[in-house]
Amino acid sequence: MPSPDHRPAPPMPDADTQCAGFRQARLARKTALIEDYVELIDDLLNDGQEARQVDIAARLGVSQPTVAKMLVRLEADGLVTRRPYRGIFLTGAGQEMARASRARHHTVEQFLRALGVSEVSARIDAEGMEHYVGAETLRAFRHALEAGLATFMAGTGKRQND
Repeated sequence: MPSPDHRPAPPMPDADTQCAGFRQARLARKTALIEDYVELIDDLLNDGQEARQVDIAARLGVSQPTVAKMLVRLEADGLVTRRPYRGIFLTGAGQEMARASRARHHTVEQFLRALGVSEVSARIDAEGMEHYVGAETLRAFRHALEAGLATFMAGTGKRQND
């Protein structure tokens, strides 16, 4: 016998809608790693540091050979340039990708914070979610934030562990 809290599953979406969802998820998985590298390189450069392979490996928690392989791909895709003994630099396309990724991350993180999620959890969760959120959802997040979501949530008395 099902539990009293058991609710029937919602009906399946039509095939086109379901296909679009799976397509978007596959594309996000494909680009998430590239966006993470590009955004990290931009962060290092903006922090006044040189973007070096060893630093990228340490911050992403991967080996230097893994970073080297990805840098070859990023260079082939026209997102980075490398200069011997000078580190890694973003091209215009790489800078634009980093800007867009950072903006998505910021919106998702602020939305989670407005819901009452702790700063650390919001930062960590946004790092994964930012790649999977579509433009319409991001607009809705921004609208909710601009409309005072944080104030509304604070007024409900809900805490992050409720």
